Amino acid sequence: MQWRSVVVGLVVLRVSLSCVLWLAFGLGPNVSSGFNFPLSFSLHKLDLLFSETKETDPRGNSWSGRIHGQKYEGTTTTCSEFAEESDKRSYLNFFDGHKDEYARRYSSFPDALKAKMKDMAKEMFYFGYDNYMRHAFPADELNPIECNGRGPDVLNPSNININDVLGNYSLTLIDTLDTLLVLGNVTEFQRAVKLVIDNVSFDKDSTVQVFEANIRILGGLISTHILLTDTKHPFGKVGFEGYDNELLHLAHDLAVRLLPAFENTSTGIPYPRVNLKTGVPPDSINETCTAGAGSLLVEFGILSRLIGDSTFEWVARRAVKALWSLRNNETGLLGNVVNIQTGQWVGKQSGLGAGMDSFYEYLLKSYILFGEKEDHKMFQTAYESIQNHMRRGRESCNAGQGDPPLYVNVNMCSGEIINTWIDSLQAFFPGLQVLYGDVDNAICLHAFYYAIWKRFGALPERYNWQLQAPDVLFYPLRPELVESTYLLYQATKNPFYLHVGMDILQSLEKNAKVRCGYATLHHVVEKSKEDRMESFFLSETCKYLYLLFDEDNPLHRSDNKYIFTTEGHVVPIDKRFREKEWNKLFSYENGVLPEGTQSRSPPASNISNCNRIPEEQRYALPLKSIYMKQIDHMVGLF
Repeated sequence: MQWRSVVVGLVVLRVSLSCVLWLAFGLGPNVSSGFNFPLSFSLHKLDLLFSETKETDPRGNSWSGRIHGQKYEGTTTTCSEFAEESDKRSYLNFFDGHKDEYARRYSSFPDALKAKMKDMAKEMFYFGYDNYMRHAFPADELNPIECNGRGPDVLNPSNININDVLGNYSLTLIDTLDTLLVLGNVTEFQRAVKLVIDNVSFDKDSTVQVFEANIRILGGLISTHILLTDTKHPFGKVGFEGYDNELLHLAHDLAVRLLPAFENTSTGIPYPRVNLKTGVPPDSINETCTAGAGSLLVEFGILSRLIGDSTFEWVARRAVKALWSLRNNETGLLGNVVNIQTGQWVGKQSGLGAGMDSFYEYLLKSYILFGEKEDHKMFQTAYESIQNHMRRGRESCNAGQGDPPLYVNVNMCSGEIINTWIDSLQAFFPGLQVLYGDVDNAICLHAFYYAIWKRFGALPERYNWQLQAPDVLFYPLRPELVESTYLLYQATKNPFYLHVGMDILQSLEKNAKVRCGYATLHHVVEKSKEDRMESFFLSETCKYLYLLFDEDNPLHRSDNKYIFTTEGHVVPIDKRFREKEWNKLFSYENGVLPEGTQSRSPPASNISNCNRIPEEQRYALPLKSIYMKQIDHMVGLF
């Protein structure tokens, strides 16, 4: 009888130890699964503890448990193998009982509710726009708390947070012009255009960032001019008698004032700032970010093709090719800050957020607009490097074991993780993946950002995925998550994304609305505010929210195709932008592009059948409930 007591005791001890390990470290049936409880404990160390009895794969599928985890690599895994793997027992079974909760919440969205959200988005826009026109115009921005206007900080020229963007040129009105058309307000659109013509001049002693002036001002002017003069656009007759291409002339004038940024640089990469009167300031720094220097091609290229002058496209394309030539030979990655004279990387972080984001975006959008084959080749190569070195987590978004896919910041030379935060600007990337056709990966990354939004009612500027906490706490009403939500809804028509849009809309109403507009959140946890409403709130955030709920918008019903710039300006995909009135377009190396660099056909498909979005995801949840629950847990929602 005594030996039976010993056996029973050993059994109880083993069960107790298993329970302790489960509760302390999240160890399920598979020890190396990488479940991420909010404890500062590396599961890689536990793998080492068990290495004598169990072989482990050092390249596991966890980014939450290992800093230097798996890099995404293409494999020959079949769809049936994905399904077979997903049926195995794993720690994901922990979440399986909650799937009905997600299906009940997200699987339908009544038409009446959609109409209500559309009206709410329109009211949000006009509350901000009307208050800007009433209290701030012709100043650049609205201070929504004090109900007055904001211009450049002339008393503190070093305040680049303000002066990079504000040039004393009615920024918010120009940035918002095409949004008025999207909302169907032709009368106010025409009035606003006339106000710009009568009041805006770029002959100002303002030092501005080339990138910001390009995407917000130049892009706004070009987009509006095209919509005014293009007889094929879907908004009806919006031109007015007496319009004589004044917006195009303003755009040309501004672009000429930005050109000095491209002079006197050894690499062809532009200076980050120019004075609109005098050119590059004498004390200008020789460092710029990759996105700032490499995201000029869409606006400069369209301007060149509208006026028949290759200069603007040439300098923008030369900058892109110069940056491209500096990528690392081993990883194919670029850094985030470069010296424009030496071509040396000052910042070697490679990621998808601030300093890098729109560089990738404009490689693809330039190809879509201009049909230049080299743009597509650069984007395709860059995307492969991103997948190989930045992507962590399980191989498939919607099947298998391990952490959900996440794109992390890495060292451009080694591909190793350089820090454990991601920033809110990266939330644009799912939308770009939709344009490229990689909807499956877009679904997973978007779900991660949406989970962060659900936790805080906003996106913190930086979020530390290892600590499950914000690193930088403010939220300036950025549009990137809304943009990706809109594009994913257009791709899938899944009601889940309407719920996401509703959550965002209601959060903004609750947390950001003040007396005369919508204010930047200074602290996403405490919901304290800053007295600033950036122009992109009206130009992008409100626009994408409205379009998300407006199924019958002319943009959606038109036979013509459109694309949005990185500032959300509407641009038609037009064959005239694939034609050049000049004979030759110079390349960075020898002044002439090689033959065959133009293409009129779309790129070949780059996504395998396994990675295409299944048909059933158009009416079921885009991401299985078990994985949604997993992501919610990993950002600390429960």
